[in-house]
Amino acid sequence: MLKPKTRWNVQAADSNKITALVEQLHITPLVATLLVNRGLDDVEAARSFLYVKKQTFHDPFLLKDMDKTVHRIQEAIHRGEKIRIFGDYDADGVTSTTVMMTTLKRLGAHVDFYIPNRFTEGYGPNEMAFRLAASEGVQLLITVDTGIAAVAEAALARELGMDYIVTDHHEPGPELPEAFAIIHPKLEDSSYPFKELAGVGVAFKLAHALLGELPEDLLEIAAIGTIADLVPLLGENRLIAAKGIEKMRQTRRPGLVSLMKVANIEQGSLTEESIGFSLAPRLNAAGRLGPADPAVDLLMAEDLLEAAELSEEINELNKERQAIVAEAVEEAVREVEEHYPLANNQVLVVGKEGWNSGIVGIVASKLVERYYRPTIVLSYDREKGLAKGSARSIAGFDLFRNLSTCRELLPHFGGHPMAAGMTLQIDDVPELRMRLNQLAAEQLTAEDFIPVVSLDGAVHIEEASIQTIEEMSLLAPFGVSNPKPKVLLDSVQLAGIRKIGANQNHLKFQFAEEDKQLDGVGFGLGHYADHIAPHAKVSVIGELSINEWNNMKKPQIFVKDIAVDHWQLFDYRGKGQVEKWLTEILPTKRKIIIFSTETMKQYPFLQDYPDVMLIQTEQDVDRVEGINSYLVLMDLPVSREILQKLIRNQQPERIYAHFFHQQDHFLSTMPTRDHFKWFYAFLAKKGPLDLGRYGDDLAAYRGWSRNTIDFISKVFFELDFVTIDNGLIMLKTNAKKRELTDSISYQRKKEQFELEKELVYSSYQQLFDWFNQELIQEVIDLEEETKQWI
Repeated sequence: MLKPKTRWNVQAADSNKITALVEQLHITPLVATLLVNRGLDDVEAARSFLYVKKQTFHDPFLLKDMDKTVHRIQEAIHRGEKIRIFGDYDADGVTSTTVMMTTLKRLGAHVDFYIPNRFTEGYGPNEMAFRLAASEGVQLLITVDTGIAAVAEAALARELGMDYIVTDHHEPGPELPEAFAIIHPKLEDSSYPFKELAGVGVAFKLAHALLGELPEDLLEIAAIGTIADLVPLLGENRLIAAKGIEKMRQTRRPGLVSLMKVANIEQGSLTEESIGFSLAPRLNAAGRLGPADPAVDLLMAEDLLEAAELSEEINELNKERQAIVAEAVEEAVREVEEHYPLANNQVLVVGKEGWNSGIVGIVASKLVERYYRPTIVLSYDREKGLAKGSARSIAGFDLFRNLSTCRELLPHFGGHPMAAGMTLQIDDVPELRMRLNQLAAEQLTAEDFIPVVSLDGAVHIEEASIQTIEEMSLLAPFGVSNPKPKVLLDSVQLAGIRKIGANQNHLKFQFAEEDKQLDGVGFGLGHYADHIAPHAKVSVIGELSINEWNNMKKPQIFVKDIAVDHWQLFDYRGKGQVEKWLTEILPTKRKIIIFSTETMKQYPFLQDYPDVMLIQTEQDVDRVEGINSYLVLMDLPVSREILQKLIRNQQPERIYAHFFHQQDHFLSTMPTRDHFKWFYAFLAKKGPLDLGRYGDDLAAYRGWSRNTIDFISKVFFELDFVTIDNGLIMLKTNAKKRELTDSISYQRKKEQFELEKELVYSSYQQLFDWFNQELIQEVIDLEEETKQWI
């Protein structure tokens, strides 16, 4: 067996709804299943989703205060008032700032932007920045991707004589800022049809309203912020992302072209993954390590040379960010391993002086990936006595709710069920850790610490066709609330497996089902090769894709997890480096079985293994405790019955067959009845024979081995057919007729011969069948026994 590292949750879709979509939209059943699983079981809703680029945007003036806001900005432009855009330092904030700056410049406004420094000012509007704006003659201050919680700052803006407009998408609190206007899709009295816009989406709506037409050229900027901010990719967000990606594949915007170049992105093949994993992290890097201004300057650059320089600067910042993250993750892992063992810590809370507060959220995410525990990572400022950090959670543990019970320890915190940010006294960190662990102990079970993977369904290999996979791309762009489809291949034959990659840490698979085959690739799964037996039936989950090489297209699956639901046989017969491969078998499951003390002499290091057991009788088998173990059979049993009982009692998940043996009974040949008849007749005719003198000559004459001569002689002696005195063998007169099987030596030889044939010199399949029959027989016996008691 092989247990998966995650829990697989296969969604069950209504077959009638699937059939309706297949018939009316002329799509494959798998794609119809994906739509139904996403709640798109109505034909028109599904059609709209699949052909998103045909949809239109909502009227921006449906947003509350949009008329008022547009009028005030137009007035400011007409009067030549100084306008300042106040943004945020992440990718959503940077793109929101770019959208507003581009729009207002296009309209001839006197405008600049300001993004607070993460380290000196923290998140959101602040008094210093507002007083600076007033002192520099700003008359209209517009926030993007921030401001909805800045109640005090709104009052300060009014006091300083500035009109203050908020555009934001974060959750509105119980008290709203007294601003000139608030553009926000989630206001209680808002009638806007779509509530889940990113900050850049709100800025884009304002740009649309100001320009009087949809700013097509800004869709590519809006798509970056929308994808980066992990808002649901449904409704208008999906439309922004889809059309924005299409624009980016053809863009000539210097900043984007140069950024894609340093990120090694092929422009024509750009996807939402290119944005989420390559472009957005680079735009985020500036604000994580210092001022975010270079990211805005890059997106607004009109000169290719300037854009190239800014791209290189941002790319270097991203490399620095990656190095800082890698070092912090390594230190955080060491902190967990040395001080906060998982057995005692259901919630991980780690902190250290010197960790960059701009990257602690990434570190927290890395620790959740590694340990699958709710995690808080804190950066300590010893001088101020403060700990500032970020938290990430797992399903089943609501971070915001649980942290809310510790409010007296957290003067500043906010977030949602899966993520949060906070500041607290360093001295209060142990108390916070203790409380959160107590809460987790009450709310989480052992199963909760195994990640859950939601699957769109189980598929057969024949369904994984190029047509189906290409059709699945209609569901893109993928993201939050529209995840990339993951499917299950259940109990398919493993036709081939091999390690690939420079470090042999990836796997190449070939799966078979009836007469169909499918290739698979498992990145980072190289270690599984030693835990999957040849010809096993495996279940895998992953993402279907098309492999294009040399103008050829083939379907394949990117394997994310793998399981084997039946016992497995690992054939280590004749394999050297015994000590090495033994250590690679999980010690907590391993049971090393030896049947002969001679084996301990052959492998003296076994004396250091606590799980070694010597079994020489059937009574010894009863001392082997537990079931479902990994049985390592180091040598041959003394009898078939002992091995049969051991296998049936243990019902092992895995069997590692080594079967070391010193005397090779099988290859020395088992004498037949004709061998015995000839030797008996020879002794009757020639009389006594000196085995010491003539045994080798006789063996050579007959083409036998000397062992055969000695064995037949021993059997005759046990049957009382002959006498042997100092090597001289002669027949007894009037010997009683007896069967060869009456000889103990003959019985043992025959049994060892048969065992060697079945266990040592059989093929892998024959050996598997032998063990499998014993395992099946135990199940049959248990069923029969159960029937007797019913």
